[in-house]
Amino acid sequence: MANLHVGTMVCHANGQEEFLMSGNKTEKEQVKVHIRWMIRRDMQEVLQAEQQCFPQSWTEEDFLRCLRQRNCIGMVAEAGDKVIGFMIYELHKNKLHILNFAVHPDYQRSGVGLQMAVKLIGKLSSHRRTRITLEVRETNLSGQVFFRNQGFKAIRVLRSFYDDSNEDAYLMQYKLPSDTDEDFEETINRIAQYEENA
Repeated sequence: MANLHVGTMVCHANGQEEFLMSGNKTEKEQVKVHIRWMIRRDMQEVLQAEQQCFPQSWTEEDFLRCLRQRNCIGMVAEAGDKVIGFMIYELHKNKLHILNFAVHPDYQRSGVGLQMAVKLIGKLSSHRRTRITLEVRETNLSGQVFFRNQGFKAIRVLRSFYDDSNEDAYLMQYKLPSDTDEDFEETINRIAQYEENA
């Protein structure tokens, strides 16, 4: 599943990012959401958001194949009775790995993604899973800025990561302040890695 369109999947930013990205937009009213486990009947709204956010979108079969795995979790952000965002992530021994993360375009820049990120960060524990990782397309600037503003750092460039376009990805990571373990995901100099792969 990792080579589908893994992790790059943010198509929004919080209010601060909106200001940094474009001074001519007005800040949207913040939307309070309820974040819960994804269930089968959410799939239509999840697919709509996915298709509106990403040109290389996951299919229903991609979602189902992923969610059938024991270590894969799907969550949705719901406003009223409408699903307006979702995230899919994998549970690993020491980390969570985001596979897909999106907010419906009508609700972008209204705090929904921020609430989803806070929920995910809240699942970390200094005794077990201390990090969150994801891949973000090199061209997905709004995704890079959004996650950077949540405390994630780009730690590696993954050359020709995406099968659909041969595009590079940035491996981004969030880690708890108490996590001082240096043997997990080391930052690698982009130029040095490029020279190694050339």
